[in-house]
Amino acid sequence: MVDIKDYHSDFENKWCPGCGNFNILEAMKDALVNLGLVPEKVLIVSGIGQAAKTPHFLKCNFFHGLHGRALPVATGAKIANHDLTILVNSGDGDAYGEGGNHFMNAVRRNIDITLLVHNNKVYGLTKGQASPTSDMGFTTRMQWQGVISEPFNPLAVALALGAGFVARGFSGDVESLSAIIQEGVSYRGFSLIDILQPCVSFNTVNTHAWYKKRVKHLARTGYAPDDLEKALKVARQWGDEIPTGVIYKREGVSFTDRIPRLDSGPLISGTFNPEAVVSLISQI
Repeated sequence: MVDIKDYHSDFENKWCPGCGNFNILEAMKDALVNLGLVPEKVLIVSGIGQAAKTPHFLKCNFFHGLHGRALPVATGAKIANHDLTILVNSGDGDAYGEGGNHFMNAVRRNIDITLLVHNNKVYGLTKGQASPTSDMGFTTRMQWQGVISEPFNPLAVALALGAGFVARGFSGDVESLSAIIQEGVSYRGFSLIDILQPCVSFNTVNTHAWYKKRVKHLARTGYAPDDLEKALKVARQWGDEIPTGVIYKREGVSFTDRIPRLDSGPLISGTFNPEAVVSLISQI
């Protein structure tokens, strides 16, 4: 029996009071417990940023990597031990900026990991620069005349690349976010969950109250996430009404299921034979 206390970490947390990361962390713990996952079977991977600090506050396996490089690490870990449940925590800059190329290729591979993007539409760790998802006209101390680039739409991009599980959550609705994470983790393949959250220090536009007026949970409208064309339209909705929930879901074959060598078990359980390696090298 797994208890939420099993995931408790006493690592000092220095997130700003009111930051949406706290609710995302709570939703993650709730999801992992409800799925009955023991901490030693869970790996959390992250890059750099406020969102990337999340693994420090969970008592389980974790790897804190370089900026934008969490997905390659998670991919390698999944191939080495596909029995692990792997989640990646990234911010919008970490995942879609520095890690944009890795994001696209993780979708293409359909590697069986869950990517949780803490999307506050700003760089929170490095003091408030515009991020790839910042809206046109958004002003910061660096972009003081306003952002002049179109915002990156991760949901539409993931759908266009063939992602089988695409969802959007909101940190202000922990119960619904936990349910989305549980569904994403249970999905056998790449799961993108883009999570809208306020940054109380550097984003005074997209606040908790701003989102509360606009978010609309799709599950409460009878929406069925099985139509790609409909999902693309939903992914593009932004403004007075912002849909949250599972936007698209279809079954597919995960990356590790395509590798015959893994049928007999995880690579880490195999016996290392140095003589075979030497023999193989000598044939080159």
